[in-house]
Amino acid sequence: MTTLKSVLDTHTTEFAESAQAMRTKLAEITAEHAKATAGGGPEKLERHRARGKLTARERIELLIDEDSPFLELCPLAAWGSDFQVGASVVTGIGVVEGVECMIIANDPTVRGGTSNPWTVRKSFRANDIVMQNRLPVISLVESGGADLPTQKEVFIPGGRAFRDLTQASAAGIPTIALVFGNSTAGGAYTPGMSDHVVMIKERSKVFLGGPPLVKMATGEEADDEALGGADMHARTSGLADYYAVDEPDALRIGRNIVRRLNWTKQGPTPREKVAEPLYDPEDLLGVVPSDLKVPFDPREVVARIVDGSDFDEFKQRYGSSLVTGWADLHGYPVGILANAQGVLFSEESQKATQFIQLANRANTPLLFLHNTTGYMVGKEYEQGGIIKHGAMMINAVSNSTVPHLSVLLGASYGAGHYGMCGRAYDPRFLFSWPSAKSAVMGSAQLAGVISLVNRASAEAKGVPFDEEADAGLRAAIAEQIEAESLPLFLSGRLYDDGVIDPRETRTVLGMCLSALHNAPVKGTDNFGVFRM
Repeated sequence: MTTLKSVLDTHTTEFAESAQAMRTKLAEITAEHAKATAGGGPEKLERHRARGKLTARERIELLIDEDSPFLELCPLAAWGSDFQVGASVVTGIGVVEGVECMIIANDPTVRGGTSNPWTVRKSFRANDIVMQNRLPVISLVESGGADLPTQKEVFIPGGRAFRDLTQASAAGIPTIALVFGNSTAGGAYTPGMSDHVVMIKERSKVFLGGPPLVKMATGEEADDEALGGADMHARTSGLADYYAVDEPDALRIGRNIVRRLNWTKQGPTPREKVAEPLYDPEDLLGVVPSDLKVPFDPREVVARIVDGSDFDEFKQRYGSSLVTGWADLHGYPVGILANAQGVLFSEESQKATQFIQLANRANTPLLFLHNTTGYMVGKEYEQGGIIKHGAMMINAVSNSTVPHLSVLLGASYGAGHYGMCGRAYDPRFLFSWPSAKSAVMGSAQLAGVISLVNRASAEAKGVPFDEEADAGLRAAIAEQIEAESLPLFLSGRLYDDGVIDPRETRTVLGMCLSALHNAPVKGTDNFGVFRM
């Protein structure tokens, strides 16, 4: 039998404490999500509504199929920076007329929907997902272009957004722009470079330079409508392919465009019959201990996210700090690599390498569940070839061509983060639980290493070592690294695609698997040289 049998005791004090710690962290994340949803705040929102306009999220809700979910991506972008949480743009995957689309919606309540450095980075991430997974892209445009005070960080890299649109079109990926208001300067190029453009009567304004700039540059007097109104673009310039009477009409036309795309997925279809996991996803709140030094069995997570809790484990008795095996998730086959006890030894590295090769041979996507402190160090392990074996695993991850998904459950430190397909290794999607931490190493270890280096330096110079100053430095460094290891900090810098409620892991992964199957799913047998 390959059905997992859970041994998680949900009635212990330890479980209750872990679940409560997770709920506390979830509350913190929810509060930050609320800031993103609030946009520019009550005053700006009221002014926006007074103009008879919908918010970015209301537009998305009317665009996607009724009662279908919307997987918002990178909602915490710009957290901890000088800019509004969410980076003045909403991005995510929604189903429109049965087609999974990437939706990118400017939030005009935040500085007129202008693009700051984090807006640019968030848009790039959305475009990467578009290209990797062949998702039609719908831009809900209302943007004043670059946030001018930050132009030095926006102008030069920001041009990539337009290149991405044209490359998507060249790759046969449809690009659609629905223009809801001002689309000025750089913002004008989004409709200008999209395959399909919808403009709204007396609302859409698309021009490279508005009346003040035109007056200054050429001396010409012109109003908004003559320069870039919807009527002009529909009748004269030809930029508008469709003319809508209001916002709901524009969204209706957008849905019709998608309906006429004749879009088909290129990846395999899921199995028709899907069994729910045997165990309650509510239990996932208490699986990860509040102290990440305490190990937990990742099979308890697997049992609550895969179909029927059915998991065919591979090499169960070998390299037991890494759990590997095959399962289905919402009808899609997946290979799973999940850290068990944190440390990766040579055996785990070799096991992972073989498993990744097998997944590529079988054209099966891979799911990485992180809880690792990295590869084992020490004389015995260095002499045993841990560098070679760790490199072998990283080589396999780097060159694998089946889609990868990553979820950071607990620790994700050091090169173990790389071997488990961290952000730098381009997983199709990467999410974090509120319990996750990621850094070059744990905060106490990093502070201790710096202390030892400083102590050795003092001894080499023959000067006294200040123990009191060292203790203060260690505490400060540990505090800094701890803060920089947390999900809010990492998500704010787009090192993940969102911090998710553990109970929603199966749903989120199912939506990602469905989305990535818009593109072909094909493995490779072309890996780099494995050092034996």
